[in-house]
Amino acid sequence: MPGRYLIGVDVGTGSARAGVFDGAGRMLASAKADVTIWHGPGAMVEQSSAQIWDAVCQSVRAAVAHAGIDPAAVAGIGFDATCSLVVLGPGGTPLPVGPSEDPARDIIVWMDHRATDQAARINATGHAVLTYVGGVISPEMETPKLLWLRENRPQVFDAAWQFFDLADYLTWRASGSLARSVCTLTCKWTYLAHESRWDAGYFHAIGLGVLADERFARIGCEVVNPGTALGAGLTAGAAGDLGLAPGTPVAAGMIDAHAGGIGTVGATGADATENMGYVFGTSSCTMTTTADPVFVPGVWGPYFAAMLPGAWLNEGGQSAAGAAIDQLLALHPATPAARVDAAAAGQPLPVWLADQVVARVTGLSDAAALAGGLHVVPEFLGNRAPFADSHARAIIAGLGMDSDRDSLIRLYIAGLCGIGYGLRQIIATQAAHGAPVKRIMISGGAGQHDLVRQILADATGLPVVATAAAEPVLLGSAMLGAVAGGLFPALAGAMAAMSAPERSFAPAGGAIAQRHASRFAAFEQLQQVARSIRSEG
Repeated sequence: MPGRYLIGVDVGTGSARAGVFDGAGRMLASAKADVTIWHGPGAMVEQSSAQIWDAVCQSVRAAVAHAGIDPAAVAGIGFDATCSLVVLGPGGTPLPVGPSEDPARDIIVWMDHRATDQAARINATGHAVLTYVGGVISPEMETPKLLWLRENRPQVFDAAWQFFDLADYLTWRASGSLARSVCTLTCKWTYLAHESRWDAGYFHAIGLGVLADERFARIGCEVVNPGTALGAGLTAGAAGDLGLAPGTPVAAGMIDAHAGGIGTVGATGADATENMGYVFGTSSCTMTTTADPVFVPGVWGPYFAAMLPGAWLNEGGQSAAGAAIDQLLALHPATPAARVDAAAAGQPLPVWLADQVVARVTGLSDAAALAGGLHVVPEFLGNRAPFADSHARAIIAGLGMDSDRDSLIRLYIAGLCGIGYGLRQIIATQAAHGAPVKRIMISGGAGQHDLVRQILADATGLPVVATAAAEPVLLGSAMLGAVAGGLFPALAGAMAAMSAPERSFAPAGGAIAQRHASRFAAFEQLQQVARSIRSEG
């Protein structure tokens, strides 16, 4: 039957993934293709838009083949991606964004911190626009990066035909439409969605007035809601690349974390304002919905209609989450041997370690005791929220000279607890400013193990709910495709019909809760000491 299936595409930091779903949200097949990433010099991190598109096409073709469906039966396709900056010249030719001078390297990746100085100078203006990014703009956002380009690579900035958020690049590549998603522009570009406008004064104040003078033609004149059908659907060229039918509806996309949000926050059937979406991947992102705007210092937003139509969004998170665990483990002398064992078991090292922990404890909540006196503040890439401190760095306290596997497990557990305590800070800060939540809806590759979910529940004191969807981020993008393809008139209907809860992990009480309260107090004390030392240095 035509129009029966949906495709969701998710471009994360290290891979492109595609999933084929039916209208009830069941995933029939998925596929993945790695994407290249270049690190350095310094804080620079770059990628290639052409290589990412190739990875998208590879994953879509493979997923459709695995599902065994007729490509003509696809009702719609949706895209999500990291909030990375794509720079294209006339005709869509890639432009080099860094000193490599390699035009293939035309993306400044979300985690790139080259624009730290530019972000500081933008924040020093105190412009009213900053009120809608928690009061402090991050170097991970796009206007600091654009300013860096203008100041450090003016020839590239001047030659650019379009500056895209990666999700908008993908929908342009698929449909030929230059329309931007209100999700990307509001969350990362300072578009004021509640007023349906850019603030020209802001761009003039920070040194990007040329974009305002051009009536924002290079960053987005047409702004649409996620799920809006773009252009005439897949162009003939894009359809050929993807192995799909020309004209297949293409949905306006989303930032990857926000796709995970819509793939999870509607699953319980409760008011979405009760549920915090928590996407735990390379980084983590928290998404809290409110009926009215809530201003939380250090938490991005409030953003109007950035995730759910007609609602406000506060977005926090941790710049390094899964990546922080990887970095932490890489520091330990027992890791090389453990990697061999994990590879033999066909598992990533963190998953293998989680299984080792489960085998050693009576209940999942007992795992935190294995950390002993070891404490980790895993802020390797700064504190995104609630302190908006890009200069913060990780702390490990209580480390001895042990080099065996038991000490590796202790470090792993201490790191997971540290991730949980950072999340606890965000939840508490938002609640203090009028945005409380009752439960955490988890998604993302780093949050799929039951041990991780239970530790997060215990560390935060809130239930953690896992949805029936194995890949809720892909499901969120498929929901966008469902709206664009007309299977549902609005996103709320797609969320209600295509997602459902599967398991809930309740926080432990008693002595376990007290242990986490004590460890959380130590976590905050370590943060304070680190800030004090840095200010004195």
